[in-house]
Amino acid sequence: MPAVTVCQVGECAYNQEGACHALAITVGDATHAVCDTYFSYPGRGGDAASTGRVGACKVVGCRHNVDLECQAPGITVGSVWATADCLTYTAR
Repeated sequence: MPAVTVCQVGECAYNQEGACHALAITVGDATHAVCDTYFSYPGRGGDAASTGRVGACKVVGCRHNVDLECQAPGITVGSVWATADCLTYTAR
């Protein structure tokens, strides 16, 4: 599972100092590379000792997606149009 190497979405509960600490995230719906795991919460969640990883990717049009699994070496999550998106998404 590829690591979330950078998370630029500071208001996400799993983000601690630019690092994702959700054990696994899910990316996308059929057409948009949104981070489905994003959660705005006043506290912090996740496992501070772990680095977040991509557990599933539902964006079939991404060149890194093979059988709904991300094959990128790592991903960056950032804010796009008020959503948390996978910035590593690359159309086929």
